[in-house]
Amino acid sequence: MLTVTSLSRSFGDHRVLDDVSFAVRPGRMTGFLGANGSGKTTTMRIILGVLAAHGGTVTWHGREMTPAQRRRFGYMPEERGLYPKMKVGEQIAWLGRLHGLDDDAARTATGRLLDQLELGGRADDRLEELSLGNQQRAQVAAALVHDPMMLILDEPFSGLDPLAADIVLTVLRERAASGVPVLFSSHQLSLVERLCDDVVIISRGAITAAGTREELHARYGTSRFELVVDADAGWVRDQPGVQVLSVDGPRAVFEPSGGGEQRVLEAALRRGEVRSFQPVVPSLEEIFKEAV
Repeated sequence: MLTVTSLSRSFGDHRVLDDVSFAVRPGRMTGFLGANGSGKTTTMRIILGVLAAHGGTVTWHGREMTPAQRRRFGYMPEERGLYPKMKVGEQIAWLGRLHGLDDDAARTATGRLLDQLELGGRADDRLEELSLGNQQRAQVAAALVHDPMMLILDEPFSGLDPLAADIVLTVLRERAASGVPVLFSSHQLSLVERLCDDVVIISRGAITAAGTREELHARYGTSRFELVVDADAGWVRDQPGVQVLSVDGPRAVFEPSGGGEQRVLEAALRRGEVRSFQPVVPSLEEIFKEAV
């Protein structure tokens, strides 16, 4: 497990990170969310040893991180770093050798990854000949080629269409299922909601929310209920102990008090068929907006 404890970092007089703490657990996908300039990339660079922290620690399974351990991490930076005029397969295999793989192992891992990412037919193309989405997939392969013991991915889904995003999702889920901790940032909250097990939200250099998806849904959930009936639901406005937030034909969303939700349900059943009645679960986008 990777544990970040009380990280701080300043650039001049500007404090970029302030007492940042969270954990990335084995076999789990952790979404690291924040607006531009919130401190995500700085935190990732400190974890990787690219930047020094001005306070706090980064530990691996409870012990201080070593350079040798960091070299076994897989990192995908937001600013892409592959060589545009180099062939895709040769470049990824070369990166594998830089990480200590022998030639045969590097080529085997490269071929397997390119097939998984549906780039097997483009191995002999120069990177610049690929679309931006395919270049992004090649960058994912570069982060994975040496079979890293942890993945840190900065905006891995940027520029991917829905089909390409699903391909990358499948590969990342497979790595997580094998026990690899995965920390990734993304502005595509719908993808994060589908993919992540845990969520960490950072705003202005401080952690404002962290936990499993279920924990955050419970913490930021409201007492709102949604009722869908087979006729107009405008009558809900006349129910005692209910604040109606919206009515759209047969659908009403409301906040009850003093057991008002049960009274609304009983009234609906007396009137006819109830198609659905359930608490409203906030989306990750709604949680993010409230947390920041």
